[in-house]
Amino acid sequence: MKRAMNFGPGPAALPLSVLKEAQEELLDFAGTGMSVLECSHRSPEYDKVHNETAAHLRELLGVGENFKVIFLGGGASLQFAMVPLNFLFGDKTADYLVTGTWAKTAFKEAKAIGNAVAAATTEVDGKFARVPKQAECKLTPGAAYLHFTSNNTIFGTQFHSFPQTDAPLVCDMSSDFLWRPFDASKFSLIYAGAQKNLGPAGVTVVVIREDFLAAAKPSGLPTMLSYKTHVDKNSLHNTPPCFAIYLVGKVLKWLKAGGGLAAMEKRNREKADLIYGAIDRHAGFYKAPVEKESRSTMNIVFRLPSEELEKSFIAEGKKLGMVGLKGHRSVGGIRVSCYNAVELDWVKAVAQFMEEFVKKNG
Repeated sequence: MKRAMNFGPGPAALPLSVLKEAQEELLDFAGTGMSVLECSHRSPEYDKVHNETAAHLRELLGVGENFKVIFLGGGASLQFAMVPLNFLFGDKTADYLVTGTWAKTAFKEAKAIGNAVAAATTEVDGKFARVPKQAECKLTPGAAYLHFTSNNTIFGTQFHSFPQTDAPLVCDMSSDFLWRPFDASKFSLIYAGAQKNLGPAGVTVVVIREDFLAAAKPSGLPTMLSYKTHVDKNSLHNTPPCFAIYLVGKVLKWLKAGGGLAAMEKRNREKADLIYGAIDRHAGFYKAPVEKESRSTMNIVFRLPSEELEKSFIAEGKKLGMVGLKGHRSVGGIRVSCYNAVELDWVKAVAQFMEEFVKKNG
């Protein structure tokens, strides 16, 4: 078996050890004689997986039982609507930081539901090259919440320090969740599509603090769009995405076994330094469109002198076993996604390829 060097932006690489464990258990999960794909979500075998996954996540985040962990379908895109449906009602106002495609989409969904305002935006001519400074954020006194996207997958920008606000802090961490330690207790709600740093597509993890949940709209919501429904039923109001949750649990165990979030941050920074180092050494050839202070550790984007050279870079990389290097269709260029499960040796290979490519084409 030849394993691809997968730099895809999501669905993304999963740890090989996790895939092997799932393979071994595929026909006989926990002695049931069935795969977890076939097992009842009400069975004691699955129940253990479900609850342990939530417990592992709380442990990694360093939070207590007052933070509720729920597993939902619909991706982060559903959360764009669920957050305002639950917390932006009546005469309330919510602040949004517009820093990329998905942050902009979240803001658009919120405006369709209630009084959402852009407290800051860094968009210039349809592009985003940085995240806003604290002084640029015009925050609403008494806001229902402040929503931001911690890492912008398409444009390659990232918050390296979080916004300061007196309002409840809500964050879409889909593309950089658990890449490093952070103070999760400062957040009222965090959501993350699993398919980048946590597991496969099909499940979204939501972590919500009890005091914020108590401020949710008390009635009038469709049952499936109420956070209280899913918290009260421990994500079992309907059949959850069991296999995806099972894999998230294995990834969380892998994270813990590898030294936790502090060790993961060290590895992630080493990976990012390799790629940004190559970009900066050859700044006349590789052009980084993101201001240095806002550069993403997870999604490293850059351009080459021409689109033809970019096509050649992607094609030659693929021949070497490197997949997923093409930038998002809306912006073009190259994107090297270095999520947690992306191996250091893969990133070293890309950095070496970049050196060789510029010698040949620069």
